[in-house]
Amino acid sequence: MQEAQELKQELFRRLAAEGAAQMGVADLRGLVPPGLETGVAVLVSLPRDLVRALQTAPTRAYYAAYHTLNAQLDRIVTRGADFLEQAGYRARAQTTSAVVQDDGWSTPLPHKTVATRAGLGWVGKSCLLVTRAYGSAVRLSSLVTDAPLPWDTPVEESQCKGCSLCVQRCPGQALTGATWRPGLPREVLLRKEICQETQLRRMKAATGIDTDLCGLCFAVCPHTQRYLRGRAGGKAHMR
Repeated sequence: MQEAQELKQELFRRLAAEGAAQMGVADLRGLVPPGLETGVAVLVSLPRDLVRALQTAPTRAYYAAYHTLNAQLDRIVTRGADFLEQAGYRARAQTTSAVVQDDGWSTPLPHKTVATRAGLGWVGKSCLLVTRAYGSAVRLSSLVTDAPLPWDTPVEESQCKGCSLCVQRCPGQALTGATWRPGLPREVLLRKEICQETQLRRMKAATGIDTDLCGLCFAVCPHTQRYLRGRAGGKAHMR
């Protein structure tokens, strides 16, 4: 047990050194085939100034940061998987090139699922991960492994409670207002086609870039707003 805890601490130290803001370990038994049944969730935070601007309209800075942070996350989880393999275990980084979305934006093992199972947060009415430290102003990635890393306590209940600000502020009314619970299908929370059309329209109008990025729903989230006021965030999550 002590060796497993030390392995986890060393993995987290290396992930943090690469820029991870928060990390957690998930029990994925029952969600994935036997073998690589432990997940490591990793997130990085979005800069405050960038998120503040999204309350008005999508920006070119957000577009650039989106791709920059995705590349950083790919590097972080790849380094994590390499470390575990060098320690004698199997590991697979869920990088942007390794994970393929279907037409419904779904993947075999969503990063959000690993993150909630790893105790990093819950899925909000925005259909995005909500963390206490950064709200939804985060980008996520994950890796899977057979290393005996001690699991963290999963989050199994939404903390949005009566708040529906993201639902009210969505310009396309793409959010249903339903409350998340583990296993809830995405379509119960999100009208995907409407969301995509709205993002495309807003991004094109604001920046001239033809891509589906928006960010308004997570920018207005009260948990994100606390991060913007400097009242949360800043420390790596290392249990």
